[in-house]
Amino acid sequence: MAKSLSNAVIDGALDVAAGDQISVCSAEPTTYTEAVTTFKLAISTGVAGGDFVNADGDTSGRKMTVAAQTAVTIDSTGTGNHVAITNLSGTLLKVVTTATPQLLTAAGTVDIGTFKLEIADPT
Repeated sequence: MAKSLSNAVIDGALDVAAGDQISVCSAEPTTYTEAVTTFKLAISTGVAGGDFVNADGDTSGRKMTVAAQTAVTIDSTGTGNHVAITNLSGTLLKVVTTATPQLLTAAGTVDIGTFKLEIADPT
């Protein structure tokens, strides 16, 4: 028996992953608090719905491309190596991904590059 999953269902899952803030973290956050407080070096709170675009996946299924965030103010000095998506009014850690380690200095700025999340078709 063949397996299938509607693009609308996959897009629904990707839509839940979208948020309104993206943090650069010094370690892999496993909780909302770690993403927005404990490990946060910088946070972009100007993230909007247009920063998340769903399309056909690179391999199969669907993907969400997260737009770059530029000139994000650095709050604390440290090495950023993870990026997390959360909501300003919430407690859910939605997405965590690795980033190329970069030394960040407080009061400077950092650019968060574009990245993608992909959910494959069922096999």
